[in-house]
Amino acid sequence: MRGGMGNMQKMMKQMQKMQKDMAKAQEELAEQVVEGTAGGGMVTVKANGQKEILDVIIKEDVVDPEDIEMLQDLVLAATNEALKKVDEITNETMGQFTKGMNMPGLF
Repeated sequence: MRGGMGNMQKMMKQMQKMQKDMAKAQEELAEQVVEGTAGGGMVTVKANGQKEILDVIIKEDVVDPEDIEMLQDLVLAATNEALKKVDEITNETMGQFTKGMNMPGLF
């Protein structure tokens, strides 16, 4: 019976350490900035690891009032690329904590 309690305490300590490590990893992800581009670099969108858009950069030669729909499409494409990159770095970073575990909805 004593061995069972020792194993439980060890497991609890491991879980607490994993929680701290995950929290640290999430903080580090929030500080990362990724860029998505569209139109050969005419539009750039920057996002952080929490999927917050930080900046939208549009090169001057793109702005033509007659092509506003194209500009909107480029901004949308660049934004989606940036957010896809956030998902990729999140999966790479947080995946180390869930190796082999099926935990739907955790992230």
